[in-house]
Amino acid sequence: MRARNLAVVLATIHRSGPHTRAALAELTGLTKTTVSSLVADLLDAGVVTEGGAVRGGERGRPGVAVSLSGDRVATLGLEINIDYLAACVVDLTRTVRLRRTIPADNRNSDPARILAALRDLVKEITAASEDAGLRIIGAALAVPGTVEGEVLRSAPHLGWRDVRVSGLVDLPFAIDNEANLAALGELWFGSREMDFLYVSGEIGIGAGLVVGGTVFKGTFGLAGELGHVVVVPDGPLCRCGGRGCLEVYAGQDALLGDLPSVPGLVARLESGDRRAAEACERAGHALGVALTSAVHLLDPGRIVLGGIFAPLFPWLEGPVSDGLGARLGQMRGAPPALVVSGTGADAAVLGAAGLIIQQILAEPVQMLGL
Repeated sequence: MRARNLAVVLATIHRSGPHTRAALAELTGLTKTTVSSLVADLLDAGVVTEGGAVRGGERGRPGVAVSLSGDRVATLGLEINIDYLAACVVDLTRTVRLRRTIPADNRNSDPARILAALRDLVKEITAASEDAGLRIIGAALAVPGTVEGEVLRSAPHLGWRDVRVSGLVDLPFAIDNEANLAALGELWFGSREMDFLYVSGEIGIGAGLVVGGTVFKGTFGLAGELGHVVVVPDGPLCRCGGRGCLEVYAGQDALLGDLPSVPGLVARLESGDRRAAEACERAGHALGVALTSAVHLLDPGRIVLGGIFAPLFPWLEGPVSDGLGARLGQMRGAPPALVVSGTGADAAVLGAAGLIIQQILAEPVQMLGL
């Protein structure tokens, strides 16, 4: 009962706080004595703070506000991407406190080497967190592949199959697909809309469907493989074994061509380079075709373009919107709103950190050792 009540009080503070203790008792249906005891426990754990005068709905003097604290407790988000390793530390107010990125070419890499480098990154950022007075409670890892438990079943762009990811941290740990966590990053740190289709543009193209604030994963966690929707039957061979997949036309390799980076492509687009503009036109057309199928199947009201599609949005928006409008006009009054991600390249690593924050809010006794 205490564990449940702690979760109820903490969730109420997170959802609609700050509140006085009296207001928390009214909102939760718990007695004032119980709330005071629970708040004292949460204060000791460093997850809430008291300060500032607010009225709790009662006559008389204002009460003291109880709110989430960003001073002592934090979570760790990690990401293995094709081009980099990343880590970020986020406190309970969802403020990013530390951020580290290590550029790397992780294609067809040795899992042991990459995981060792990630462990070194974890040690570095954990030490920096401790120096800042923060205690990391748990960690989550975003990976570009399918996941089962702590096993990365398949990550074609990394060249990994059936790789167990363990020993990164001696803390509560989770691992999930990059697109799923990027969608949650957009939910918690970006637009904060409760329903949308997030499209993650990288070397591969993934998608995360958020419905009512929850990511839909499918029976085997494979929902969202938008990059392997066929846009040109009998088109070029894709690394998945199929032909004419969206990834062949709109993945990072197709967009960059001989350029080394997305900033280089953006610079060419801004200078009016014709070949760069044609690459974005082709990618936008193909993305519009694939998203038409997604809209017919899923009926999202909002599509968010993230990953490398975010900095390229000014050049992709037109062809994608035109494609959706031309193909959906007879089926619905208007295409879904097409918007750019508010989290950009940080979406997945933020979503990973946010996942642990949600676990703390749901299970404070277990996660905090109360």
